[in-house]
Amino acid sequence: MAETFTFTARVFAGTGDGAWHMVSLPEDLSDEIDVRYVGPKRGFGAVRVVARIGRTEWGTSVFPNRSTGIFIMGIKRAVREAEGLDEGSTVTVAIEIPDLG
Repeated sequence: MAETFTFTARVFAGTGDGAWHMVSLPEDLSDEIDVRYVGPKRGFGAVRVVARIGRTEWGTSVFPNRSTGIFIMGIKRAVREAEGLDEGSTVTVAIEIPDLG
């Protein structure tokens, strides 16, 4: 059964060519995902989610930041353009995570 979490975060630029920007999940949500996720984790501890910002919904993954352990999620250019987001924008994000126990 899927569980949905909603949080507010600030968009920051990812590394590389700037095609990806990211948001950090709240620390308490990151801890909960790390402890409660019972499905198979993908490479680098990634967890599949369905994300929604505004009217845009897409399948993606959240994964732990190597230095902080807090989960982060990429926001690809198509989503940023559809929702009018830039680096520094504050967004409300809903993520649906299947198979939480």
